[in-house]
Amino acid sequence: MIAAGTVMPPALAPPPTPTPSPSLTPGIPGFAPRFPGVTLERLQAWLPTIITAAVVLVAVVVALAVLSRLLRWKAPRVHWYLIGFPLLRLRMRHSWRHLCLNASLTGTDRPTTGQLGPLLVKGRPIMPVLPLLRRIRPRTFGATAVILLHPGQIPEPFVNAAEAMAHAWGVHAVRVDARLRGRVRLTILTADRLISEGTEPVTWETGPLPRQRAVTSHPSDAIEAITPAAAVPADLAAEVGQREDGQRWVIDLVTFPHWLITGATQSGKSTLINAAVARWAARPVALVGIDCKGGMELAPHAPRLSALATGRAEAADILAALVVETQRRMGLCRQHGARNIWQLPPEVRPVPVVVIVDELAELYLVASRADKDEALRATTHLLRLAQLGAALGVHVIVAGQRVGSDLGPGVTALRAQLAGRICLRVNDEETVDMTLGDLYPDAVEAAQQIDPAVKGIAVTTADEAGWIRARSVYLSPEQLAAVIAATAYLAPVLPGLTPPAA
Repeated sequence: MIAAGTVMPPALAPPPTPTPSPSLTPGIPGFAPRFPGVTLERLQAWLPTIITAAVVLVAVVVALAVLSRLLRWKAPRVHWYLIGFPLLRLRMRHSWRHLCLNASLTGTDRPTTGQLGPLLVKGRPIMPVLPLLRRIRPRTFGATAVILLHPGQIPEPFVNAAEAMAHAWGVHAVRVDARLRGRVRLTILTADRLISEGTEPVTWETGPLPRQRAVTSHPSDAIEAITPAAAVPADLAAEVGQREDGQRWVIDLVTFPHWLITGATQSGKSTLINAAVARWAARPVALVGIDCKGGMELAPHAPRLSALATGRAEAADILAALVVETQRRMGLCRQHGARNIWQLPPEVRPVPVVVIVDELAELYLVASRADKDEALRATTHLLRLAQLGAALGVHVIVAGQRVGSDLGPGVTALRAQLAGRICLRVNDEETVDMTLGDLYPDAVEAAQQIDPAVKGIAVTTADEAGWIRARSVYLSPEQLAAVIAATAYLAPVLPGLTPPAA
């Protein structure tokens, strides 16, 4: 018996019935399907289809890869438009947000300053607004795009972020044109065409203008004896090579009447001058050479030149005669009520004159008092030609290995008149800055990165793009001699100047 008041222990609960484990699929010990209704039998039934799909997918990928390589080799332009550009556009869209955030290209739609009691607090926007990337269009050289700026944004950060864009999109370079208000234009270059593609032309075409007749690659045989016609503005455009965007590189004396060309020894400066002279030689243009290094560079052009100075004294006399010629042309324009020679009637229009000065430093450097007076006379006349000659058909092309303010006070004044700039590889930073820094500060770094192993590459003025890289064609001495010999009869006689002796 159990005594009263004794507390009985609770009855022990029956042990829990073990929950049956998920049914194991026969054939694979421990296999439990994660998806309801999926069994090994079904997987085995689907296996041939899965294998077939995988094989087809691999075959398609391999076929696309092979097709892509064949297109890139056989039809690179088709490959670019069908495959290359869509992939580039996808990369640009995908990376645009991260690129803007990391390169500080974002804006904000709310003020970044606010009032906190008596204090004015400035903070960083929590939700930055991305600039709009629009109008991504394919081009033969790559692509172009437009960035729409938000109110308050300026183009400088985008100019500084050009290298970051190139890395993010996997392209050769990105050029930024910030001249348009409220937007920035991007030129995207997928490869360095100046190196990957040969710039020496298969045929060097030179000779009379297209309005007269086409010319083959053999100038001496192609140029016929013609009666010199009155010059037209198109005569002053000389095609000298190829730009990195695939377009022709043209030195146009109508767009930029005067040019400054700088380049160290073996940079391609003489090659560039030869290419320009070969173009102008077959046109109704007077060429005047000033080469104070004894005429070593410009002597091969002598039969086609209207005058050639091989020393500074001769240069001063020739430049003085050209100043007198500009004054005569002023009176002619005034007589006919014209503001430039192109408004004159063709029968009275004077021939355009291109003055080529090789090695500017030789005009400025002095060693004695007599040299100083001589240099001052020559450089003063040169400056006057640059100031007065543009509308009167007298154009100046100044070339030198080095251009710096230490040459004399007149160098800076002369540079201000030379709107066209070409900078090949140089040996000092001051020359790069003197050539490009006042017009295109962002081009200075590009000029300093020119590969010394590749001749003829330059950073040059481009009317529609600000600045661009380009490479001149190569004209062999034999080709140059043939052009000069075939066009020597076109050299006009200018008042007050004596043609060089044959």
